[in-house]
Amino acid sequence: GSKLTLSKIGPIRIFKHREVEGKIKTCTIKKDLLGHWYATLVTEIEDIPIVEVKVAIGVDVGLKSLVALSTGDTIEYPRYYVQSQAKLAVAQRNLSRKKKGSANRRKAKAKVAKISQDVQNHRDEFLHQVSRKLVDSADLIVFENLNILGMLKNHHLAKHIQDHSWGKLIQFTQGKAAKAGKVVELVDARYTSQKCSQCGIMVPKTLADRTHLCPNCGLEMDRDLNASLNILTLGLR
Repeated sequence: GSKLTLSKIGPIRIFKHREVEGKIKTCTIKKDLLGHWYATLVTEIEDIPIVEVKVAIGVDVGLKSLVALSTGDTIEYPRYYVQSQAKLAVAQRNLSRKKKGSANRRKAKAKVAKISQDVQNHRDEFLHQVSRKLVDSADLIVFENLNILGMLKNHHLAKHIQDHSWGKLIQFTQGKAAKAGKVVELVDARYTSQKCSQCGIMVPKTLADRTHLCPNCGLEMDRDLNASLNILTLGLR
């Protein structure tokens, strides 16, 4: 119902986000930056039969577009963190001027936390919507197996890579796919942007080169679409 009973604590009133499915195995209690408490329940459910793969898509994640699909579609990311930077900087400067241990400092700290929490909530909601579209549109979804921690060492791009949260998008997609009996594959990311998706030769590009133009077969298309087609080919193999 509306209560959660915890050992050594007793019953606590809760607001359920959704109904609990399956047998509860663990319960984790955590508090966010604003002091809100959450109970995360991990449950065990029966395996969902894998559906027959009739539609497959390759997904190239990026900074220009959040995803470029092998169907030719792209999804732009609203850049929530970048949009909030000015507001967050003002709040952080205000916090730094407050006396440690004072009530005003606690209020200023809560304001900084609220801006950060709002960014995270908007980002998570958007990524849930994108992952739902991907799972609803295909039976097999193929992503690159990216070394995101290694990519974050590029200080010029780290802020934008963190904002786009590619790892979380893949995680959300995997969770929804598992419940729908669909499959998410992760393939080797090497050379997917450089290789021609039509004839297979290497066409070297810098990050500034946004168009794939093959000197061998004459294929010309957006580099992200070319990469998504290569990712799909690897997944189908």
